[in-house]
Amino acid sequence: MTETRSLVSRSADLSPAPAADEKLFIQRRDILAWGRAERRTQRWARPRFRDELGPLLGDPTWPHKLATGLRRSYGDSCLDSDGALVDMTGLDRLIAFDPLTGRLRAEAGASLSEILQRIVPHGWFVATTPGTRFVTLGGAVANDVHGKNHHGAGTFGASVLALGLLRSDGGRIVATPDDEPDLFRATVGGLGLTGVIEWVEIALSRIPGAFLDVEILPFESLDAFWSVAADSVGKAEHTVAWIDCVTGRGRGVFTRANWDATGGVAAHDDRSFRSVPVEFPGFALNRMSVAAFNELYYRLHTMKAARQRQPYSTYFYPLDSLRNWNRIYGARGMRQYQCVIPWGEERAALPALLAEISRSGQASFLAVIKTFGDKPSPGMLSFPRPGTTLALDFPNRDDVTLSLMGRLDSIVREAGGALYPAKDGRMPADMFRLSFPRWQDFARWKDPAMNSDFWRRVSQ
Repeated sequence: MTETRSLVSRSADLSPAPAADEKLFIQRRDILAWGRAERRTQRWARPRFRDELGPLLGDPTWPHKLATGLRRSYGDSCLDSDGALVDMTGLDRLIAFDPLTGRLRAEAGASLSEILQRIVPHGWFVATTPGTRFVTLGGAVANDVHGKNHHGAGTFGASVLALGLLRSDGGRIVATPDDEPDLFRATVGGLGLTGVIEWVEIALSRIPGAFLDVEILPFESLDAFWSVAADSVGKAEHTVAWIDCVTGRGRGVFTRANWDATGGVAAHDDRSFRSVPVEFPGFALNRMSVAAFNELYYRLHTMKAARQRQPYSTYFYPLDSLRNWNRIYGARGMRQYQCVIPWGEERAALPALLAEISRSGQASFLAVIKTFGDKPSPGMLSFPRPGTTLALDFPNRDDVTLSLMGRLDSIVREAGGALYPAKDGRMPADMFRLSFPRWQDFARWKDPAMNSDFWRRVSQ
């Protein structure tokens, strides 16, 4: 592997405290999660080198810390209003990359976007990618993100070979699936609570080019969705569907794709001239506007149902081309709800969820449905498991939205399903414990000095 910067291997010095007139963390009111519904003052610091992490973790002013990245989590799992945030985006260096074997090691603050720009020209891609490339490597591990190829590749954690963890006691630990396996399983999907992830080494996937052969398949019902999803498992590496949640009929648009060998291996360009400059008024997203959008979206995709060749940035990251798209939901922000329903319960639970959403009159136009495969997730708190997952974005209407989500919880709970912490800002403690029966095993590996608003809410 070609080394680009040597690892810091000495123990972290957590003992020095700041001088009386020196503040390592500053207060900020503009630190928000992607949903922008939680607005709390945060203490924040952004180190540039790993040697700076020790004094930050050792600062006694704020006994609890949380390492964060680009904060694409929707709720409060990336916030620590009672402690302090260590912003890892300054630690974004590529440490080593072998273009022959596809092994890469980088600091935890490196974004997937930055990594892809380096590896795609060599014919490599990350084994699993979420729906945005603006997520850090550490964040991808901490949330054990999943993608459109879960039915074959599993979660992001399945490609992690090793990770470097700084604990609050000053110890630097290298955890792998074979060395420190319990700490490894707690850290993958562990929401940043087992310590500061300093670097991650992953196995990449070989690709023949930077384009995908994409097939667009409209469907009229949930039964039709499950049929085409089952048919696609052996045919397509990547699958996902948009679903209309306004009508409650279960119609939608399914896409499946495989890598295409034509078109070259040029990486994407992050420069974008499209942005949402201001917050939309709160009334902009309502049942009528979303119903009109859904009708237009469905009809357009019905008209162009066919095969297309798309660059990976278009297929995997359609919303990344519109910067600050979360402002569409207005000043009150949005709440996302993502659940997974296990096989055997989906035929009853999914129609019930769609019917409840339709009856509520609340609008979710970014509704995504997908099936998860059988490959076990490596983390104790990993969300994906065999079944069907549904992800929904709702404009935040405070008690009205929370009441709807409570009713959705009841359906998911009865089906033995689970909710996704990375998308959550209000999950009840009992729902968290039902979703993650190994949470007490995880708690034994939690770093006592790491905390988050999410963990305080669900663990007490």
